[in-house]
Amino acid sequence: MNKKIKLRSLSIVIFLLFFTTISLIPFFWMISTSLKNSGALMAIPIEWIPKEVSYDAYIKIFTKIPFLQSLANSVLITLFSTMITLTSASMAAFIFAKFDFKYKKILFTLFLASLMIPIQVTGIPMFIILTKFQLTNTYLGVIAPSIFNVFAVFLLKQHMTNIPNAYIEAAVLDGAGFVKIFLKIVVPMSIIPLTTLFVINFMNYWNDYFWPLIILTDPNKMTLPVILSKMNSQYATEYNTLMAGALISLLPILVVYAFAQKYFISGIQEGGIK
Repeated sequence: MNKKIKLRSLSIVIFLLFFTTISLIPFFWMISTSLKNSGALMAIPIEWIPKEVSYDAYIKIFTKIPFLQSLANSVLITLFSTMITLTSASMAAFIFAKFDFKYKKILFTLFLASLMIPIQVTGIPMFIILTKFQLTNTYLGVIAPSIFNVFAVFLLKQHMTNIPNAYIEAAVLDGAGFVKIFLKIVVPMSIIPLTTLFVINFMNYWNDYFWPLIILTDPNKMTLPVILSKMNSQYATEYNTLMAGALISLLPILVVYAFAQKYFISGIQEGGIK
């Protein structure tokens, strides 16, 4: 019996190591290519480890294009969008979870149904509205749609529904208002799903390409995904430059995930159990 368990564990480890190695190959190739000089890019056979390490690609992206400016734009837009989403979604989820009002179920069902509408459909009406308010080609125009995030509301509502009403009733008896109850009781008890949503939304807004491409026309306001796409047309044959830009764009996501990994996994497990 023990031998069977050991063999099964060993086969699982081998299986996981195999697919981990396969999934890491593109990442390794990206790092390797970014450190090659132009002559080694098309070498046959492929140089997986560059014979001569070159940093020309990194120097080029910081000197030839507004890479630093686009990096700062992405950080600004991503952080503000994420915080706005968490704030608006947590308030909406609190209302749906703990308040009873007429047509609540119908409204929440319609709210969830909007998940099935892709941004390509809602993009044109949103663009027209933002044009009326003269918010195109502004940071605010990119951030504005983050106020409505149905998935975040749904996830937080599922969690807040399970917060015992006894906590809220006790706070009401002590004279606490709904704002104080929300900030002092509900939000601290929702740290895990909020952290999970922070990671998910940070990745989504950081990698968002469609909406910034539509709203922004000034090159100095463009985000990293848009600048990287322009590099793809400008430096189509300079793969080392493209890979250097792509690698740097990955670093903030890795840093955020490393710091929030514990809460992120707990949040996913909690959502799966429910």
